[in-house]
Amino acid sequence: MNKYYTSNELRESFIKFFKERGHTFVRSSSIVPNNDPTLLFSNAGMNQFKDVFLNIGKRPYTRAVNSQKCLRVSGKHNDLEQVGRDTYHHTFFEMLGNWSFGDYYKTEAISWAWELLTEVWGLPKDKLYATVFRTDDEAFELWKQKTDITHSHILRFDEKDNFWEMGETGPCGPCSEIHIDRGEEFCDKKEDPNHKCGINGGCSRYIELWNLVFIQFDKDENGILHDLPSKHIDTGAGFERICAILQGKTSNYDTDLFIPIIDELANMCNILYTKGNTDTDIAMRVIADHIRALTFTIADGVFPSNEGRGYVIRRILRRASRFGRKLNQHNPFIYKLVGTLIDIMDEAFPEIKEKADYIIKVIRGEEERFEHTLDRGIEKFNDIIDNLKIENKTEISGVNAFMLHDTYGFPLDLTYLMAEEVGFTVDEEGFEQSMKEQKERSRDAAKFELTTHNDIEWIIYKGAESEFIGYTTTNCETNILSYRCIKDNEYELILEETPFYAESGGQNADKGNIYNNDFKLNVYNVYKDAKSIFIHQAKLEEGVIKDNVVKAVVEADLREDIERNHTATHLLHSALRKVLGTHVYQSGSLVAANHLRFDFTHFEKTSIYELEQIEKLVNEYIRNNCKIITSIEDFEKAKSEGAMALFGEKYDDIVRLVKISDFSIELCGGTHLNYTGEIGCFKITSESSIASGVRRIEACTGAYAWNLLQENERILDTMKEFLKCTPKELSNKVEDLWEKNKKLEKEIILLKQDKLEDEIKTYVDNAEYVDGIRIAHCKFEDIDRKILRKLADKMRDLLGSGIGILAAKIDNKLAFVAIVTKDLIKKKNLHAGKIVNEIAKITGGSGGGKSHLAQAGGKDIDKLDDALNQITKIVKQFLTTEISDKKE
Repeated sequence: MNKYYTSNELRESFIKFFKERGHTFVRSSSIVPNNDPTLLFSNAGMNQFKDVFLNIGKRPYTRAVNSQKCLRVSGKHNDLEQVGRDTYHHTFFEMLGNWSFGDYYKTEAISWAWELLTEVWGLPKDKLYATVFRTDDEAFELWKQKTDITHSHILRFDEKDNFWEMGETGPCGPCSEIHIDRGEEFCDKKEDPNHKCGINGGCSRYIELWNLVFIQFDKDENGILHDLPSKHIDTGAGFERICAILQGKTSNYDTDLFIPIIDELANMCNILYTKGNTDTDIAMRVIADHIRALTFTIADGVFPSNEGRGYVIRRILRRASRFGRKLNQHNPFIYKLVGTLIDIMDEAFPEIKEKADYIIKVIRGEEERFEHTLDRGIEKFNDIIDNLKIENKTEISGVNAFMLHDTYGFPLDLTYLMAEEVGFTVDEEGFEQSMKEQKERSRDAAKFELTTHNDIEWIIYKGAESEFIGYTTTNCETNILSYRCIKDNEYELILEETPFYAESGGQNADKGNIYNNDFKLNVYNVYKDAKSIFIHQAKLEEGVIKDNVVKAVVEADLREDIERNHTATHLLHSALRKVLGTHVYQSGSLVAANHLRFDFTHFEKTSIYELEQIEKLVNEYIRNNCKIITSIEDFEKAKSEGAMALFGEKYDDIVRLVKISDFSIELCGGTHLNYTGEIGCFKITSESSIASGVRRIEACTGAYAWNLLQENERILDTMKEFLKCTPKELSNKVEDLWEKNKKLEKEIILLKQDKLEDEIKTYVDNAEYVDGIRIAHCKFEDIDRKILRKLADKMRDLLGSGIGILAAKIDNKLAFVAIVTKDLIKKKNLHAGKIVNEIAKITGGSGGGKSHLAQAGGKDIDKLDDALNQITKIVKQFLTTEISDKKE
């Protein structure tokens, strides 16, 4: 090895090498896989080409090269627990890869890999080994003939190590891995007398650098391999691992991908990093790894939450936060490392710099939320451990593990980590059972009811592809390619050409009609399937489906209303960034005919003044009647022109650009107006919070906005007329009325209370006696609960010695208050909470409280009198020793 490569130079060297050999550079896809429900995160370079291997997608090129952002995180049995403890495990990593889609095959893949590793990067040939599948004689001979590798370094292995499969069925094939011998000193199993170093031998001396996969078979449900019509190459090389080798480092964490982060962390904490295995060294490596995972996933649109991808990110962040305690960090600190990471990697991944402010705010906000409970959770964890030690136990129960998760936000793997550090284990099955019980309770509370329809086969006319032409027209003559009945008189159809827009990107689908002389279908929804084919859902209004030549007509007025709101959404997005700041990004939207909804990243309530400025700016660009220009552009060119790409969206290399003056430039596949003036006007109707760090604005445009303004004007005129004032005086008038009303309400309450207190005296005077104890009870209609409690206090004073029960019908529900005087509590062991609970049970309710004063609620109003009639019986039960003991 003659040259030292920085990580950026190494990545660029790989890409350049294959570009010179006819490969198209394909930028990394989002770390959030689109249209692949089988994956939470991209975990290999081939993810974005999966449709090609499955023969359901195509690319305009047959050779590709890239460096893919990847994330691999799972439970306690996965590599997560090794992150920071060894030299090469990570959550976020890059996968270098080159691909051939039915183009070149084994010869080129093997010879180019060898050339790059040895001739370009200068790795020592005598230290490299190649493995092949045990029956792959072709690859074995190619290694001998096309490279100058030492022949004894070509080794055969079985399916476990050298046969790659996409899944239980589907594309698969043998693979050839390239390993390097780092030397005996790297063996981490020297203490095992039975261990022998070797390729795939389980120690760290020999490590895999690159895997060349030869996709040549299709595996069926019975496990039988069939030759594919085209053979493909799929390779993957771990970037961090190669950096370590080429930079002469013994650990991935010692490369320029991590050391600047670790150095910044060491300076921040005033702790020396020794590159060893001390608690502080491990903590620094874990945090350096986790900040990479957090930054890239948040940049690609993942927000920490309690579900799915969001929960994975929350787990990683909380794990890093807890490791910060090892470095004496008790305040948010992880977010401070984002800038250092950006300095290292923004050249290859500019999106992290573009979204830096947002990433920092998300991480800091999440840290602040967890900081409030972390120390209390650690304290609770220590209490659990102390109690287990007293009981001579070493396993944390599932109930306690779930309590740490549910109450203190501890992910299970964090509890495992902390338990392992003190030599304890965790009852995982018990935890899962507690989690299951909680989910069942949640499901029972939600009371969802699911229904399904039997799937009916498509009736196929011919196998052409469907094309969307709705950008330029709202009607056309076309052919039905296929259709199926989904329920009585309702069908799904595929058209050869369609003007109907399918619901996508937040924009509602078009509605309209499909018809000919034989029948008429009313289209009520359009969606895209996994292959992006437009599926029209329609109700048969008349006739019978016969001839497949039809007229497809979109409801034009509805489309125009939707376009008004979609174009206004673009203006709103830009206005928000102008007024609130460039940290604002779209995080969701809905574009309907009668309104729009726009979710955006922002960390505080938008003020009335800010909303006025936003609304004013949008309407200014509407009045300017700007031309809306749409064009088809190369993705990188569009980005260089300032086009805004949305979080979590997957974009092809060729994209649709929507530009409004110099105010708004966005990538968008939706339909739009020709000029902003066609919007008419724009009116914000509400602003609210929908999640931590995410706000929502709702608005309307065109006739809907005009109607809203007129309605508001009518309300204003009515109030002006009623209050005999001008619009400017209205606010003061209403405020005065409000204050007067509150004052009158207080006076009424006092008068009502005085009147009711007189009634209480009557009820006390008419109290009955049970075994020498006075019992008074009464009922009221629609009184305030506070008054009810005050009347109870009055009854206690008037009784002197006795029991009082007050009941009231309030908002179609029952309220009870019970009082017991002090002498009866002491002498007779009576308890107001127990008495009122028994009374409330009769009405389907419950309650409780203190011995002298207690409250309860009831459901069945019709049983109120029955409950009051049984008071004497209930008190007698409590007066008997036997019943009283049972109640205790």
